[in-house]
Amino acid sequence: MMKRFMFNKFSLVFVTGLFLATSCDITDFGDTNVSPNATTVPITSALLTNAMIGTFDGGTLSDLTAGAYAQYVASTQYTEATLYTFANPAWDGEYAGPLYDLQNLINNNTDPATAPIVAANGSNANQIAVARIVKAYRYWCMTDDYGDIPYSGALKGEAQVAYDNQADIYKDLFKELKEAVAQFDGGLAAKGDILYNGNIDKWKKFANSIRLIMALRISKADATLGKAEAASAIAAGVIESNADNAVMTWPGGAFKNTWFNLYDGRKDWAISDILVNAMTPLNDPRLMKFGTPNNKGEIVAMPYGLTRDLAIAYTNVHPDFSFVLDAPMRAQNSPQVILSAGQVYLARAEAAQLGWTAESTANMYSAGIKASWEQWGVFDQAKFNAYLEADGVTLTTGSAPAKIGLQRWLSFYPNGSQGWSEWRRTGYPDLKPTIYATNSSKQIPVRYAYPSTEPNFNGAAYTAAVGRLTGGDTQDAKMWWDK
Repeated sequence: MMKRFMFNKFSLVFVTGLFLATSCDITDFGDTNVSPNATTVPITSALLTNAMIGTFDGGTLSDLTAGAYAQYVASTQYTEATLYTFANPAWDGEYAGPLYDLQNLINNNTDPATAPIVAANGSNANQIAVARIVKAYRYWCMTDDYGDIPYSGALKGEAQVAYDNQADIYKDLFKELKEAVAQFDGGLAAKGDILYNGNIDKWKKFANSIRLIMALRISKADATLGKAEAASAIAAGVIESNADNAVMTWPGGAFKNTWFNLYDGRKDWAISDILVNAMTPLNDPRLMKFGTPNNKGEIVAMPYGLTRDLAIAYTNVHPDFSFVLDAPMRAQNSPQVILSAGQVYLARAEAAQLGWTAESTANMYSAGIKASWEQWGVFDQAKFNAYLEADGVTLTTGSAPAKIGLQRWLSFYPNGSQGWSEWRRTGYPDLKPTIYATNSSKQIPVRYAYPSTEPNFNGAAYTAAVGRLTGGDTQDAKMWWDK
C-alpha cells in the first residue's frame, strides 16, 4: 500500500532554498527558459490516476512488512521482517508522490486562474472531492503506521514541518471525508478515476465506509468521538454490496497488479502457517483462495518467523510452498480489493457489539462473513450455515469480541496495514512473536520508526514528536489509539 522512493522532499526544498539564496537574481533571465509550447497547467486526470496507483498499490515492501507483523505472510529467505528487524521506511515517496499529486490537483481546481482550464477533466468540485477522499485515505494509513506525522503544515513547500498529534489528524480526516462527500456536484465526473470510474454514489459510500472503520480504530482512545462518527457514517450510507467495493482494476502491461509484480521472477513470500492454522479448524473455504494450492490441491503453509537458514531449509524440503493468493487472483490484470462490503459489515457488527448502534450484532456479523465469502467466490449456503455454527465462529458461546476480531482480521487479508492495525487495537487474534525475534524487546512491532532522514532535515519537529512517544522513536512505542 505504501510505495517508497529514495527521493526526499525536505532535502529538495532545502537545496532549492540554498540555490535561491545565492547572489544571482534568477528573475534577470525573464522567460528565457520558458518553452512557448509547454503548458504550465498540469493534466489533472493524469495526476489523479498517478496518485491512485501510488495510494492503492498494496504489495509493496512496507505493506508486506505490515503483513508480516499481522502474521498473514511468512518470509521464505530474506527473513528480516518476520524477525522484527528495525524498520523505519522512508515516507519521501508519499509527500513527493501521491500526496503531492493530490494537493496539486486540488490547488489547480481551486485557483481561479487554472480552475476553468482543468474543469475539462471533471467539474472542479468533483475532482477536489475525489482527491480529498484519496488524500484522507493515504494520510490515514500513514498515521496508523507511524503515529504523529507532518500533516497540517505539509505539502506547502516548507522544509521544516511540525508533526501533528494523531488525535488531531483523525479529527481532521473525519472532517475532510464528510466535507468531500458534501462537495460532490452534478457536474462532469472526475476523469482519471481508476477506482470507481467516476461513480459519485460509490465514492460517497467509500468515504463513509472509511470513516466507519476509522471510528472503530479509535474505540479505546476516544469512544465518544468514535461512536458519533460510526453512527453518522452508517446513516450517511456505506458499502453494503460487493458491487460497490473499492477495487483497483489493473490493465496489465506497464500497470500490473502488484501481487503479480511480487512474484515476477521471485518467490520470497508465502502464506503463513499462523493464518492457515487459524482457518483450517473452521473449514474456511476462503483458504483455497488466500494461498496457491500445490498440484495436489493442498495449501502448503510457510512456518512463520524462521531464521534465514531455517527458512531456506524448509523451502528446500517443501518447494511447493503456497504463494500469497491463488494464481488467478494475482495475474497482471487481476483486480485488487481496497475496501469491501464484508469488511464494512463486520465493522458494523463490532459497532453494534460495543453498543454504538441499535443494529443486530449477529445480523451484521453473518452478513459480513457472507459478503466476504461471496467476494472470494466461495459461497455455498450449506457450508456457510455450518460455518456459522462452528465453535470458533458462532456468537452464541465464547467471546463475541474475539470472534468478531478474528473475522475482521481474516476479512482484511492480504492488506497487511489494515490487518496489523486491527490486531494492534484489539489484540485479536492472539498473535505471538516468533521465538527467533532479533529486536531488543522480542515483541511484535506496533509502529514504524520515523525515517532516518528526519533528524537531519526536519530536526526540531522530529525531536518534538519523539518526545511525545513513551520510550522514544522505537517500534515498541504505542501510538495514541493503541491502548
